[in-house]
Amino acid sequence: MLSKRIVSCLDVRDGKLAKSVKFVDTRDIGDPVETARRYYEAGLDELVFYDITASSDNRGIMIDVVRNVAEQVFIPFSVGGGLRTLEDCSRVLLAGAEKINVNSAAVKNPHIISEASYAFGAQAVVLSMDVLRVPVSTEIPSGYEIVINGGRTPMGLDAIQWAQRGEELGAGELVVNSIDADGTREGYELRLTRLIAEAVGIPVVASGGGGKPEHLYDVLTEGKADAALVASMLHYNEYTVSQIKTYLAGRGLKIRMA
Repeated sequence: MLSKRIVSCLDVRDGKLAKSVKFVDTRDIGDPVETARRYYEAGLDELVFYDITASSDNRGIMIDVVRNVAEQVFIPFSVGGGLRTLEDCSRVLLAGAEKINVNSAAVKNPHIISEASYAFGAQAVVLSMDVLRVPVSTEIPSGYEIVINGGRTPMGLDAIQWAQRGEELGAGELVVNSIDADGTREGYELRLTRLIAEAVGIPVVASGGGGKPEHLYDVLTEGKADAALVASMLHYNEYTVSQIKTYLAGRGLKIRMA
C-alpha cells in the first residue's frame, strides 16, 4: 500500500502568499518562498503552487516566484495558474516544477491535458478541479459542478464526469477542491472526494476544509483520498507537519515520517 501524502497549497496573489474562505475575502498572509522552505524543512511531502489570479486576469504565471520556490524545496512541486499552452507548461517545468497543474484552461481546451501528457508524461500532469455543490439536475447528475476562473464562472459541467474525462485525456492525478469547504476548517467534502476517487483509477488529492488532524484521517479513509491538502492549518501555525503526521500514523495510516 502506498503511503498517504500530506500536501500544502501556496495560493499566490501579486507575488504574496494569500488565503481565502470559499474563494472570497482573500488576504495576503506572508511570503511564499520563505513559507515553502519552512514547510519543506518540516517534512512536508509535496507542495502545490497556484497563481490564483493568473486565469481571471488573463495573464501568464509569475515564473520568477516559481523559480525562487523551486530553488528552496526538494520535494515534488506542482504549479498551476495561467497555464494555457504547452509552452506555458514547459516554462514552469524548466523553472523547476515537477508537475504542471491545469484547471480553467483545461475546461476551455481539454486537449491541453492530452498534449501535456504526451509531451511530459502523465505523472507530470495534474488536473485541478474547483467544485461547487448545486442541486441535482439532468446536466449535473452528481450535484457537483465545475467552476473556473477562481470560482467565478460556473460551467454546467458535472464534476464526476469531468474527472473521468480528465483521466481519459491523460491526467496522472486529480486535485479536488471543494469551494463549499474551502477555508472553513470544518472538514473536507467527504462525499465529493469519495465519489471521484471511486470513479477514477488515478490518485486523488482532497482539498478544502482541513482544520484539524481528524479531518485528514476522515478524508484519507472514508473519503478514499490518496493525499490531503492543507493550508490554513499550517499557514496560521495551528499545527505542524510533524504533529499531523504523528497523529495519522498513530491511527494506523501509512505515512512518510521525517
